[in-house]
Amino acid sequence: IHSNTRHGPVFTQEPSDSIFPLSADDNQVFINCKAKGNPPPHYRWKVDGREIDTKSDLNYSLIEGNLLINNPHVINHGGVYQCIATNTFGTIVSREAKVQFAFLQNFSRKSRNTVSVREGQAVVLLCGPPPHYGEIKYSWVFNGQSSFLQQDARRFISQRTGNLYIAKVEASDAGNYTCAVRNIMTNATVFSSPTPVVVRRDAVMGEYEPKIEVQFSDTLHISKGSSVKLECFALGNPVPSISWRRADGNPLPGKIKINHSSGVLEIPYFRPEDAGVYECVAENSRGRNVARGQLIFHSKNCTLKDAEMAIGANLQWECKAVGKPRPTYRWLKNGELLSAEGRNHVEGGTLTISRISLLDAGMYQCVSENEHGAIYASAELKVVASPPDFTRRPVKKSTVIQRGGEVVLECRPHASPRATISWFRGGELLKDTKRQTIMEDGTLRITNISKSDGGRFTCVARNRFGASSSTGMLVVKEPTKIIVTPLSLDATVGQSLVLPCEVSSDSSLSPIFKWFFNGKAIDFSRQEHFEMIGGGFAGDLMVRNIQLKHSGKYVCMVQTEVDTVSAAADLIVRGPPGAPEDLVVTDITEATVQLSWSSGPDNHSPVTMYMVQARTPFSIGWQTVRTVPDSVPGQMMHATVKDLNPWVDYEFRVVAINSVGVGEPSMPSKQIRTKAAVPKVAPVNVSGGGGARGELVIMWEPIPEEQQSGEDFGYVVAFRPLGSNTWIQTVLASPDASRYIYRNDSMAPLSHFEVKVGVYNSLGEGRFSHVVKVVSAGEEPSEAPSRVWGRSVSASEIEVFWEAVPPGSSTDEIIGYEEGSGQSEADRVRVVSTTARLSGLKGNTVYQISVSAQNSAGLGPCSHALNITTKKPPPSQSPGNIEWNLTNSKIFLNWEHVKAMENESEVTGYKVVYRQNWHGRTTVLETNKTSVELQISSGEDYLIEIKALTEGGDGTSSGPIRIPKMSSKFQTLSSMSSGMGALCN
Repeated sequence: IHSNTRHGPVFTQEPSDSIFPLSADDNQVFINCKAKGNPPPHYRWKVDGREIDTKSDLNYSLIEGNLLINNPHVINHGGVYQCIATNTFGTIVSREAKVQFAFLQNFSRKSRNTVSVREGQAVVLLCGPPPHYGEIKYSWVFNGQSSFLQQDARRFISQRTGNLYIAKVEASDAGNYTCAVRNIMTNATVFSSPTPVVVRRDAVMGEYEPKIEVQFSDTLHISKGSSVKLECFALGNPVPSISWRRADGNPLPGKIKINHSSGVLEIPYFRPEDAGVYECVAENSRGRNVARGQLIFHSKNCTLKDAEMAIGANLQWECKAVGKPRPTYRWLKNGELLSAEGRNHVEGGTLTISRISLLDAGMYQCVSENEHGAIYASAELKVVASPPDFTRRPVKKSTVIQRGGEVVLECRPHASPRATISWFRGGELLKDTKRQTIMEDGTLRITNISKSDGGRFTCVARNRFGASSSTGMLVVKEPTKIIVTPLSLDATVGQSLVLPCEVSSDSSLSPIFKWFFNGKAIDFSRQEHFEMIGGGFAGDLMVRNIQLKHSGKYVCMVQTEVDTVSAAADLIVRGPPGAPEDLVVTDITEATVQLSWSSGPDNHSPVTMYMVQARTPFSIGWQTVRTVPDSVPGQMMHATVKDLNPWVDYEFRVVAINSVGVGEPSMPSKQIRTKAAVPKVAPVNVSGGGGARGELVIMWEPIPEEQQSGEDFGYVVAFRPLGSNTWIQTVLASPDASRYIYRNDSMAPLSHFEVKVGVYNSLGEGRFSHVVKVVSAGEEPSEAPSRVWGRSVSASEIEVFWEAVPPGSSTDEIIGYEEGSGQSEADRVRVVSTTARLSGLKGNTVYQISVSAQNSAGLGPCSHALNITTKKPPPSQSPGNIEWNLTNSKIFLNWEHVKAMENESEVTGYKVVYRQNWHGRTTVLETNKTSVELQISSGEDYLIEIKALTEGGDGTSSGPIRIPKMSSKFQTLSSMSSGMGALCN
């Protein structure tokens, strides 16, 4: 209820049953009551049905709606209290609350009888508490000890009766027992007289099954949110164990607490799902017993809804409460019992008031009660009387409808009592006809509308308090029709096409086009394949680069302000076939396998043929293989693959082809290995010859692994001297072997042999190659090279010349010559021609040189040794005191003559090396003078170096001299350079 709405009182806080402790320092008691209402309510109280006069009775005072009792007295102020709240709309009474005061009297001082019990027997000691009120806590004291007796599996104190239960007595249980009672509210404690317990030793009690002595009621009614404690304890020998369970087998609620060695089960915050039958099981070695009781959820809620009714209407309120025993009902109006007479009718929890008048307004309460208590439900009845009013719900200003359609014009004014309705068109009163009807609720319905039905429609509403009217326009438009509809089509993947959709419509309307694909609206902002083209009365759908997924139903839907029309077409997209499935390989032989498969989707174009592909560890990717039949037709789902290599790992796949194209390949088959076979392929390129003396060298091309056809592959080499009939055979057990050398020192050089190479594997021998002729190795050259001579070229080089060894009848082809110089074996040079240049030698040193010829069989004899001395080394001194002049694109250079030392070669001239800058082309000039003139082009720096020339080689360089480019200002530049030169970089 909004705070500014005027309404009757509603309780927000009601008094509840209370127990108050009476102590000297606390001499006031407070009972709550609060209600909201507009205007705010005022309050009265009753106790035991009589009105409390808070003005004259000093023990009572009001604080807002709450009741304060001053200096309460146990007898005078205990009782049943009820709060009454009233404002201008009516009166409500609260639930009845029982108010009592806690007390605890003393035990009687009379002494208690001795209890005599045998060891092993059970005993129950009665507490017999004195008169009291309020929650009590029971404890027991043993032999006057300062602490209370501890409970365990053997000893239990019931908080319902206060009794102490000992399941099986032991000798140590003899002594005095005192019951202690504490009132939790007043905190007072009183003690009983002691009960002496004597344990007799004359006999011991035998074992017996559990006897449940403490148990809970058969049925317990528990209200929502309260806490319930169930007690269970059994006597027995041996001491029984206690366990708990629910009879329906469901687990116990997780929130339960089990304490005192399982003797007490507590369920806090009771909820409907906690209701049910609970069982306590007591068990020992002699047997078991079960106690059970039902917990029933006691619902306390019952609600009524406020009612706002028009005069003359009928009201029905229903109040339903659940409870056992079944509750009885009474109804109150403004706090007083409502009599069921005249227009009021009460049946159980139902109140009916017929033909409501203004006098019926007020606050109503339903009271449902049984022995467990009473529940109060409140509601307010407001009676409304008003003339018709269209402010909140006028007739719709403008209604647009298509010709031939149907319209419903509503007329729903606020009126109490309900208004009678009449309709006018222009100024003419409308009557019911075949096409137009005024319904019971005042709604006007017109069917099969024509253009002439348009115009102003007025609804007039009347009741006994007045009349009112409201007007709206009816506008009739031409219906929308689709004049160009989309057609069902076939398309191929990758094509583009247009599905047309064009309408004729009332010229004043703007049609909105929407397309749906397989029932889902197409979102053009997120679809690259779809585009809407056209405008105004056309909304064609363009589908670009069609894919298989675009097969399906397309609907063009056109909406206007007055109607919706649609047209549909089916699009079939044909594409290359999907991948074949379930490929299986069977019947594996050495060269064939049987394949079978099932077809994948044909994507709307039948499969015309299948192609089979295979791959092996030796192939590059997938290769098409030969099959039987040669071309596998589209209806056939099997084929034999032929011409495979034996003993090779194969995977297969199948590709389907239709008129659109080649489809996706199937998943590869499981890898299989063809059966082994005798090798089919013989080695090729068998050749030989050469080698050392006494050797027959045989060579061939190894067989690739994929053609070895089985395990343990190797070669058989067979040869025989030309003219012999007997083959000599050797087996090579390596699949990678590519040559075999047969050695026999007694074999004549260049003997002719016939040779062939065959293959084998674990299944047997294959074919041999063609027979070829091979010549054994010749002998090393028998002659030394003749006419050996040489000369020293410089300090570090010698040139040697000789004449070739003539080919002899017994020699193999000469491969080359080997020279020895000096003593060391390392100083050897091998050449093919008949000259050699030896470099990297020491200057002014004698070298001894000889030459021998070499072929595949080895080295021939050495020639006579030749002594040659290298030239003296060039001077280590570089040209010094270099001077230069630069005039008119000429450089004049002169320097000091270099003098050779005794162990150096004489200087025969000089070499001048010059270039433009660091990167220019180098020019070399030789002269026997100590000066030179160079022609240069201007505009660049020059770098120049000078070396002495000797027969021992070039001398040490002067190092680069940099001559700067000539400027236009100075036509003459000169410098004198000493050693490296003044301008040396």
